Amino acid sequence: MPRARATETLDPGRYLNGNGLPSKPLVAPADTAGTVTSLRERCESRMRARARDQGGPGTLTDDLAPPEVSAEPLSDVPLAELAAQFNLRPSAARPGVLAYAGQLWDRRHFILGFATARNVAMYTEARLGQLWQVLTPLLNAAVYYLIFGKILDTSRGVPNFIAFLITGIFVWNFTQRSLITASRVMPDSLPLIRALPFPRACLPIGYVLIELQQLLMSMVILTVIVLATGEPLTWYWLLAIPALALQAVFNAGMALFLARLGAGADDFGQLMPFLVRTWMYASGVMYSISTISTLKHHATIRYLLEINPAAVYITLVRNAILRSQRLAAPGSKPFDQLKCNLYTTHLSDSHYLYDSAYCHAQVTPGQFWLYGAGWAVVALVAGFVFFWQAETRYGRG
Repeated sequence: MPRARATETLDPGRYLNGNGLPSKPLVAPADTAGTVTSLRERCESRMRARARDQGGPGTLTDDLAPPEVSAEPLSDVPLAELAAQFNLRPSAARPGVLAYAGQLWDRRHFILGFATARNVAMYTEARLGQLWQVLTPLLNAAVYYLIFGKILDTSRGVPNFIAFLITGIFVWNFTQRSLITASRVMPDSLPLIRALPFPRACLPIGYVLIELQQLLMSMVILTVIVLATGEPLTWYWLLAIPALALQAVFNAGMALFLARLGAGADDFGQLMPFLVRTWMYASGVMYSISTISTLKHHATIRYLLEINPAAVYITLVRNAILRSQRLAAPGSKPFDQLKCNLYTTHLSDSHYLYDSAYCHAQVTPGQFWLYGAGWAVVALVAGFVFFWQAETRYGRG
């Protein structure tokens, strides 16, 4: 009878590979329950032990371990009381108006850097680059001089009309561009608003600062043109600095006001150019309000036109850098009815141009400064509060 084979067990030590070495087990031995942990836990345990032996803090996974949850029931204290107890507040909560103003002041360097960078990058793709900041108002001045000065003859009764016109256009352009840009700044800046936490008022104020920087560069060309027309350089020119400062404050306040309106209605930015253009025609940019014959018997309308903010700041700058405007300003000399009548009846005669100084002034030079300061304060306070009230809503939708 054949000899019965004994049953073999798979002893991994009995099987050799081609090199005469024991081969790997065919089947991995099972872990003993209750004594050996899983492979991952063993690795983590060894890594922690090695890190502690070397004086390290442990492994990266130590910080990812879930915290132990207490089995005790949650407190019955309302969440609002708990938040007040530990001085917690919503991350998107609107700060107080004074705290918000402090945040803006803390970010003044950011606003200046943002404005400077955007100003440099604005014309980088154009061949003439920053020169367009000067060419644009000069081209507008040439068109307005042809249409209003020659065709419509609004130069009547205005001494040195070229300097009068160019000064008005440069100053008006500062307000015009600031307001139109501010009306679109919030929708155009949505990626920045949603990406970074900062006071949203930085954006409209920054764009007003961009326009102020462009105006200051344009003033160099304006100075050359004004001097070339025969106007002398006097100490009165220094008065243009506070006049432009008041205009900048007014523009900042209006920019904040319009930025909130533009954030709530996308079509508002399309309407702004028409509103601003209408305002320009009512502000004496291309003509002198005092020489309009149809306003001679409408003193109230003339008064309202002269005290509107744009007309006030244009008049302040004109009186500062144009000696001809200071000499011809109504009320600058004692009232003389005869000479005033000669001026109003001979507007086209250059011999009577400066007789307008003998007429009554509805707004004196001193009152122009009061109106300029008043408009700046009212616009800044009202615009700042109006914009601040919607601080938490910008960037949503």
